[in-house]
Amino acid sequence: MGDAERQSSAPRQPGPAAGAQAGPARPRIERLKKRADYLRIAAGRNSASRPGLVLQALRRSAPDADGPVIRFGLTASRKVGGAVERNRARRRLRAAAEMTLPRHAEPGVDYVLIGRRGTLTRPFHALVQDLCGALRQTGCWRADDEQEGA
Repeated sequence: MGDAERQSSAPRQPGPAAGAQAGPARPRIERLKKRADYLRIAAGRNSASRPGLVLQALRRSAPDADGPVIRFGLTASRKVGGAVERNRARRRLRAAAEMTLPRHAEPGVDYVLIGRRGTLTRPFHALVQDLCGALRQTGCWRADDEQEGA
C-alpha cells in the first residue's frame, strides 16, 4: 500500500491555475537568494528610504528569456531587533511585496527590501504605501493595467 500512496501523491504537472484569467500576463515573481545579487543591487546606488522600509532597485542588463520576471529579496539587520522581530519584519515585507510588486513594479528589475525598526509597528496599509512611494522614487513604478474592484 505504500507504493500506491506514493504513486497517487506524485507531483502534478504545472498547468493553468484554477480561475486563471485570459489577458495580459502578470510578471512572474522570483526570490533573490545569493549574496552576490544583494551586493550587486546595493552597488547600483538606486534606493529610496521610507519610515517602514528601504528599497534598493537595479535594472538587469539581460532581458528575460521566458517572459517578464520581477526578482526581490528581503533583509533585516540586527538594528531591527532580535531574531523574532527580524523574522516578523521580513514576513511583513514579504506580504507587502507579494501584494504590490506584481501590479506596480517594473519587470526586468531586481529589488531588495530592507526592514527598519518602523517595519514592525507601522500599520500594514502604510507599509504598502511606503513601498509604492519608494517604487515611484526609484523610477520603477508601473501603473496597474486593470481597474481595482472591477
